Amino acid sequence: MKNQPLVLVADDEPRITKLVAVALADEGFRVITAGGGEEALAMAEEFRPDVVLLDIVMVDLDGIEVMSRMREWRPVPVILLTAKGSVADKARGLDLGADDYIAKPCHPDELAARVRAVLRRAAGITPGGGVLTIGDIEIDLERRFMTRGGELVQLSRTEWLLLQHLAANAGKVVLHSELLTKVWGPEYRDDMQYLRVWVSRIRRKLGAAPGEPGPITTFQGIGYVLNVDPPERLGGPKGAAAAVGAPVPAPAREE
Repeated sequence: MKNQPLVLVADDEPRITKLVAVALADEGFRVITAGGGEEALAMAEEFRPDVVLLDIVMVDLDGIEVMSRMREWRPVPVILLTAKGSVADKARGLDLGADDYIAKPCHPDELAARVRAVLRRAAGITPGGGVLTIGDIEIDLERRFMTRGGELVQLSRTEWLLLQHLAANAGKVVLHSELLTKVWGPEYRDDMQYLRVWVSRIRRKLGAAPGEPGPITTFQGIGYVLNVDPPERLGGPKGAAAAVGAPVPAPAREE
């Protein structure tokens, strides 16, 4: 049992904390709980959990502040819990650096699956090394960082894993299902909205203007490609579309 992942659950609603803790314990996780943000910080420092589930709205410190402080010590994976479930709220939670976002109430099976997926991502994926250069952008696959214009770009763990997989397959169309499965896990393979949110985040980190694709081209209903050629060479019969070995529609303007 000592080898099982340790999960810290922080919520100022005791009923929610108990339900989440019981559901995860039933799935074999070790679980510790906190009734607020300050207590969560103290427990995280003492017990060093493998993953943290944080309620966004807590009386003393909200989940965003707790997440920020925890990550000053070490890059612990964080899943935000909230009663809000709209797409806009989900995007905001992810944009603030969370590894995942779960709306309450959530099914115990989904909760456990999300925790496992985040832990898998935390372990990382390791495609080939080397440095990929796209204009003033350098993606160092060996040392796992990106610079733009010589300046280090801050990336969350999930942002890096997604960028890393695209960069390791630069110039090739990577299927939606492959990205979702490789980066998040098989339980996410059909979650297209989830993937669009994260690709949008990567585009911004790569310097694309809002609504513009930047170096990542969308092939509607198929996948994405990280381009290493100038834009005017893309989309033709010898361009990135040919990499999947079959005709595909013209690249779509990003939504």
